[in-house]
Amino acid sequence: MNMAKKDRIYYGWVVVVAFLFIGIISYGINYSYGVFFKSLLQHFDWSRTLTSGLFSSYMLLQCVFAILGGWTLDRYGARIVFILMGFFTGLSLLLTSHANAPWHLFVSYSLLLAIGIGPIYTVTMATAARWFVVRRGLALGIVGAGAGLGIAAMTPIAAHLVSTYGWQNAYFIMGLVALATITPCALVLRKTPTAVTPLADGESLTDTSHVVSQKQNPDGSDSFSLIQAVKTRNFWLLLSVWFLYAFCLHLVLVHLTPHAIDLGTGPMKAATFLGLIGGISIPGRIFMGRFSDIIGRKQAGIISALFMAGAMLLLAVGSKLWLLYLFSVIFGLSYGGIDPPIVALIGDAFGTRHMGVILGVLVVGWSAGGAAGPALAGYIFDVSGNYVYAFLAAMVAMVIATILIFLVRQSRR
Repeated sequence: MNMAKKDRIYYGWVVVVAFLFIGIISYGINYSYGVFFKSLLQHFDWSRTLTSGLFSSYMLLQCVFAILGGWTLDRYGARIVFILMGFFTGLSLLLTSHANAPWHLFVSYSLLLAIGIGPIYTVTMATAARWFVVRRGLALGIVGAGAGLGIAAMTPIAAHLVSTYGWQNAYFIMGLVALATITPCALVLRKTPTAVTPLADGESLTDTSHVVSQKQNPDGSDSFSLIQAVKTRNFWLLLSVWFLYAFCLHLVLVHLTPHAIDLGTGPMKAATFLGLIGGISIPGRIFMGRFSDIIGRKQAGIISALFMAGAMLLLAVGSKLWLLYLFSVIFGLSYGGIDPPIVALIGDAFGTRHMGVILGVLVVGWSAGGAAGPALAGYIFDVSGNYVYAFLAAMVAMVIATILIFLVRQSRR
């Protein structure tokens, strides 16, 4: 019996929910570093450049394991990838909680956490894209909402744990949570529709309006290999967009909390700005993901990138508390909105059969930008005593990203 008929609910939506929960924990851990920033700064007596460098090293190592994760996904499927990711994420945080020298952190946090969380974006987005064709933008928006929920939920929890139990115990508790959640969620994953059903988005056999032939299917013979994709202009445009986007995003996620504390805000309230960004990004992801299915991937990406640039200008010139709240709302909506259309654009441009490894290589740009942004901001602060020029650099990055998105060609051949 065909799975599309047998299942009352298309199993692709079960996969989406599993990825949503995995994303909440993984992205929540990933983006909570800013909450620990001041504690690490004081405990190890580091400069802001070096404290940022710990996270930047982690981001650079992410790209290696994103590629390996994408290759493993294409070869063995998502379940084994996530079981391994859950193990290394938990191990990383448990060991980080016992670190008593700076080099310990570069091994336990930068290296092991990169193994655990580095492939998260590649494998969730590539797998979700394979399960959906007609509603791909919406599905990717829901999967990506795990990042927003993770930031919204984990940053205030992490701030509470740090203020109550100290940064080391906070990491220990978060490590236990990772072990208890990621692996069980991985066990519900199935093989992608190429092995389950040839129909788009679980349409019934009697509904042929969305059936895609093997020749036309993005999972089919017209999908690009990695070598073919690398030879296209689209690949390098999208790689550059991800570098600039990650540069801006991670600069904010690492330095917004210490910036708010520098302005006189208490640590708990400073962490709420990250939580607000994460929470408000959720409707941005889902709305713009669905909107991109209607108005087009490029248009949705351009709108979101422009609003991100505007938010960074606001952050650079404003120092009042209410301006930080306004920034968080605008940045959260636009940061959430840019992600689903860009990933959907990758699937539209290259197909999804080899999307795991293609996405993994594109994450090199993401990781490089995520490393460069926080490191540059830390250096600028050490030199100038403030973040103004760092925030302006992030604004310029998103203006350039807007132009590059406009230049992407949507035709695959």
